[in-house]
Amino acid sequence: MNAAYLVVLGERAAIRWVLEQQRMAFPATPRAEVAALAAGDRLLLYATRGAWHNPTRDRGRVIGTATATSAVRAFDEPVEIAGMRFVSGCTLDVDGVVPYPGGAELQPLVHQLAAFPKPHAWSIYLRRPLLRLTATDVELLAGALRPMLATRSAALSTYPTQPS
Repeated sequence: MNAAYLVVLGERAAIRWVLEQQRMAFPATPRAEVAALAAGDRLLLYATRGAWHNPTRDRGRVIGTATATSAVRAFDEPVEIAGMRFVSGCTLDVDGVVPYPGGAELQPLVHQLAAFPKPHAWSIYLRRPLLRLTATDVELLAGALRPMLATRSAALSTYPTQPS
């Protein structure tokens, strides 16, 4: 049985890169969940409220769905995105994206998600690139997201490349 993760994306340039390249990149900091990511794992893409550089306006939202199509491997050369250096990554099949600026707001759902055992401190769990989800968590989040999803090719042009 494959695992499922919430992929935490905290920068608009990184979101655009993930959607365009259908790849995920990780920094050098070792993380057990990154090492465990395998081909076939289900991913829900989450844009933090600060990703668009206006956290007073924006909300943290689940914006897409993907499947890892490879395990995480070291890059031959590091990749730089928005001034950050990434040394490993995997390939993805992004199968659905909500057109910008939409998505399923995460905060109202945290009390129902096992991934957040202390809902009052839910944001602390998002200080990592991947957050493991249970099958029930995936069902709840994917259900909230499903009515909003479009194809990657249809939604990609709605995502800003410059400040919004």
